Amino acid sequence: MGLAANIAIGVVALIHVYILVLEMFLWTAPAGLRAFGTSPEYARSSALLAANQGLYNGFLAAGLFWGLLDPRPEVAFSVKLFFLLCVIAAGLYGAWTAKSPRILLVQAAPAVLGLALLLLS
Repeated sequence: MGLAANIAIGVVALIHVYILVLEMFLWTAPAGLRAFGTSPEYARSSALLAANQGLYNGFLAAGLFWGLLDPRPEVAFSVKLFFLLCVIAAGLYGAWTAKSPRILLVQAAPAVLGLALLLLS
């Protein structure tokens, strides 16, 4: 079960690295426009805000990778627990404020799965 939890947590971390790239570097590019359903005008005017959001997603990914790599089991568990809860909170808040159930599927649901597997391990 521990391996399954770590795989799920790794996937969550990689999702957040991908979101970082989209928000920080591809926000105004076709991939960013498609991913977030924005117009070129909106993307240009909100690029700095998106880059800031991307940085925060990077912090979530870094925390999850820290939890996966820390050799101390009690520290690793606590770090993974904390950052999974942060991802879930961000996903819930993002889905609510952006009125987008897709955020629940892309961000919160994988973190809930990772959290469930972590708690069962």
